[in-house]
Amino acid sequence: MASAYAGALQAKGIRTERISLGSRETYILGLKDGSVDLMPEYTGTLLQYFDKQAEPTESNAVYAALQRVVPAPLIVLDKSPAEDKDAVVVTRATAQRYNAKTIADLAPHCGELVFGGPPEFQTRPDGIPGIQQKYNCAFQSYRSLDTGPLTIAGLKGGTVQAADIFTTSSAIAENDFVVLEDPANNFAAQNVVPLINSTKATDQVKQALNAVSAKLTTQALLDLNAKVNAPDKPNVSTVAKDWLASSGLG
Repeated sequence: MASAYAGALQAKGIRTERISLGSRETYILGLKDGSVDLMPEYTGTLLQYFDKQAEPTESNAVYAALQRVVPAPLIVLDKSPAEDKDAVVVTRATAQRYNAKTIADLAPHCGELVFGGPPEFQTRPDGIPGIQQKYNCAFQSYRSLDTGPLTIAGLKGGTVQAADIFTTSSAIAENDFVVLEDPANNFAAQNVVPLINSTKATDQVKQALNAVSAKLTTQALLDLNAKVNAPDKPNVSTVAKDWLASSGLG
């Protein structure tokens, strides 16, 4: 997403420089002090960052709440239809064994299953605690896996039977995994949104970034992730540039 937003700005003659940053805590400080101008973000996690007690989960409600709590000089621009969010994911065999299409369907059997995911998912409000509270689902145990590839390998290999995997991961389709529906909305909407220092949000910048957001769908994110993770490992900027061109934005 950083490459897509940067490419759209460059197409309008706006000079950009991409830098690698660490945690949200780090780049939020950079956005506030002006050492960083723009960051692609997700509405739900950003809302929770600024308001730990936030309750909205539906897409428009999350975005409206986020606009109210983002501190000056930061603002968010238009949210994209595209979402990339946490999900409880199982193998096709597990889904069929328990006739599970939703987390609620799996709940009576959670005590038989080992769950795998990143360390923070075990304690986050919308992680294991939220799943237990909203679905009465208590897993047999939790296996802490530090990276996405390790979680995917654990699910494939059977060392975990359910896992936290982002919904736009190309591994889901590649391995015929099943994303369980979340009828209780444990996971808030996570629409892609530009977070920007308002001093850099000129009309030209806003128009360029909002145009990208308007074109970006969840399926487009899935397709882009699949291309980036193809065996030939193409350059991320090249993949983003090709998508911008095909979308009439390059």
